[in-house]
Amino acid sequence: MNGRVLVVEDDPDVRDLVRRYLGRAGFGVTATGSGAEAAIWLDKGSADLVILDLGLPDVSGEDLLDLARRRGVPVVVLTARCRLEDRLHGLELGADDYMAKPFSPRELVLRVKAVLRRGAPIDDRPQSFADGRLVIDTVRHEARLDGKQIPLTPSEWELLTVLSSVPGRAFSRSELVTRVRGCEYAGYERTIDTHVKNLRRKLAVIVGHVGIVETVSGVGYRLGVDRDD
Repeated sequence: MNGRVLVVEDDPDVRDLVRRYLGRAGFGVTATGSGAEAAIWLDKGSADLVILDLGLPDVSGEDLLDLARRRGVPVVVLTARCRLEDRLHGLELGADDYMAKPFSPRELVLRVKAVLRRGAPIDDRPQSFADGRLVIDTVRHEARLDGKQIPLTPSEWELLTVLSSVPGRAFSRSELVTRVRGCEYAGYERTIDTHVKNLRRKLAVIVGHVGIVETVSGVGYRLGVDRDD
């Protein structure tokens, strides 16, 4: 199981949709339309993350967000309040992410995974791949290939560290945009292609080929080398 998610949503159709997609992704899901019931679950420590609709009929969504913060539980707000001022207010209140309705359930699952990864313990040791040929050192903020430092821009560095976080996994362009930029940027997905092209070029200067970052047709990109044990 990937974790326990508490879905607090008063619309039964939306609640069921979110529950089904999270379940397919391997999460344990508790879903309720009651803010009071959600507060009980939070007090029990029965959730690793909350998906919260701020417009609840019985309890203030903002009060529930504050309770989750005090319990140390990350929150993804899912709401019809879509103005910029609403998004900024939600983030200022302590939400870890904010999605406006209508929404993509697949994107919501990816955002949930990203928030949970951010809260995971950080391993500061340099990570090596391909029998030590590629080394990524997050403390020194540098990457080396065959002992030579790779000169990376900030976006290229973020791209490489995201891809290397799960070697072999295909990341979609939209997920890479969110991970690299920290939020969505309209029209930015194809710019990821440019960053990949530049990253491949810098890798090729050292090793003579561009196979470390692979294209996955119809999906996006992945790191094509394994992490060393």
